[in-house]
Amino acid sequence: MNSNQRATNRIFHATTLLACGLLTIIAAASPFVAPDAAYVQSFEKWKAEQTDDLKQNWLSLAGLFWLKPGANTFGTAADNAVVFPKGPAHAGEFDLSGKQVSVKLFPGDRAMIAGKDATTANLDPDTSGHATEVEMGNLRFHVIVRGERVGIRLKDLQSPAVAKFKGMIFYPLDLNYRVTAKWEPSNGKRTVDVPNVLGDVTPVPVAGTVAFTINGQEQRLTALGGDPSKGLSFVFNDLTAKTDTYPGGRFLDTDPVVNGVVILDFNRAYNPPCAVTPYATCPLAPKENRLQVAIPVGEKFDKAAHAHH
Repeated sequence: MNSNQRATNRIFHATTLLACGLLTIIAAASPFVAPDAAYVQSFEKWKAEQTDDLKQNWLSLAGLFWLKPGANTFGTAADNAVVFPKGPAHAGEFDLSGKQVSVKLFPGDRAMIAGKDATTANLDPDTSGHATEVEMGNLRFHVIVRGERVGIRLKDLQSPAVAKFKGMIFYPLDLNYRVTAKWEPSNGKRTVDVPNVLGDVTPVPVAGTVAFTINGQEQRLTALGGDPSKGLSFVFNDLTAKTDTYPGGRFLDTDPVVNGVVILDFNRAYNPPCAVTPYATCPLAPKENRLQVAIPVGEKFDKAAHAHH
């Protein structure tokens, strides 16, 4: 006897159980699996860490400026090649040679690098793993390299966007979308073309593929990063992208692969930083990772709120 029949019988036998019976029928139509307290606690801790990362590293961004070869003057005055939103009118210049950037400050302007006063410095880019951060009042900036582009990413520690941030919005937690996937490592030779918001397409080596079932349908996702012994990274989108989630795709990270399987918890799918700032250069879901099912868990995206940006 299925739960619908059981529910119907219950209603038939005792009208006082009418409400419970209807609830059983609704539950049978969409078998929602609520998490236990320990799961909720670990989810809330993860969400707090994600929110903190957004505030510190992304909502505080105040600019992204692509440099031209040679000298690029910077400051708040309109006649600079790079116009900062605040700080000195003519602060100094960035010199780009190949992919190397140096900064030279004009007399009277103060900046610090690693806690020491600096007037000139070579700036290591983010791709080096140890980007040189320059401090100027409440501003922080460093060099980023994206393909052939070299730019300056600017952060404002007093950014109004941090104060205005309403917090991450999630669907209700549903453990139906926490699935065990089979890990299929690649031979290391395959690449996937990953587009980004700048319009660049980069071939990215594939660590492997995961195969799993959602709502009775077989699905596959290609891992674009990570290491099976530490955890994998995915960029994917699904049918909710048309209405409720970030159109470019959401990020999903996993724990390590163990005995050829890995847990994909889509409740922890989160938006790329591009969802909150125009100064990020996010990868988008490659065509291999555009799922033809809806995954109504994880972080949502308020399209209406972003329409007038």
